[in-house]
Amino acid sequence: MTIHIRYRNVFSDKASVIARCMLLEPKKEWVVRDFVKKKLISIGLAQGVFAAMDKLGYVEREKKGPDSYTILTNKKKLLEDWVKEYDFGMNEIHTYYSSDRNVLSKIKKYLDKNSYAITLHAGANLITSYVKSDDVYLYLRTDKWEKDILDIRQKLDLKELVKGGNVHIIRPFYKSSAYFNNQMINGCPVVSNLQLYLDLYHYQPRGREHAEYLKKTVEEKGKQLA
Repeated sequence: MTIHIRYRNVFSDKASVIARCMLLEPKKEWVVRDFVKKKLISIGLAQGVFAAMDKLGYVEREKKGPDSYTILTNKKKLLEDWVKEYDFGMNEIHTYYSSDRNVLSKIKKYLDKNSYAITLHAGANLITSYVKSDDVYLYLRTDKWEKDILDIRQKLDLKELVKGGNVHIIRPFYKSSAYFNNQMINGCPVVSNLQLYLDLYHYQPRGREHAEYLKKTVEEKGKQLA
């Protein structure tokens, strides 16, 4: 039971910053101060996550006094375990309808690029052009949810239907780390390749297929899935 609690903690919002950083630089020798100096997480949390990741077999810890470090050694297992723990349905999703067939361009025009990030097929397609979809899913970064949702609906002329829709505004399960390592593609803010992979993996239709194609595409370009 103790291991299960630690296991979940590795993939919690703040704790997952360590895994995200390690996947971004898999050969780096990491120390606690790498995360504390950047004010990403606390010393205690970093130490606890390192210990849990060691127990779970994702990393190896070299104990050399002041020269001690931790290095990622099992990226494959880390990703496999992460997608078992995470599902896009853990997010709070608000769905609306837009009659605009190019609503993504409208979103880019009217919303502050720092206030949102595109995910799922709409985001991954900007890299892969792999799955045809008219739905746009975006994470919204705000402390004034009700006010900003109303403002966005007015700007984009979004309607609330009894059922269905094509614009999905997300209040993220990963309140802070969902935006970690965001990327700008064709003037559009998109979540990281890793977050795209996590979001797509259990999503229907064709999420896992697109996730694996994205991973393959990114790695063929010599980049990291992070």
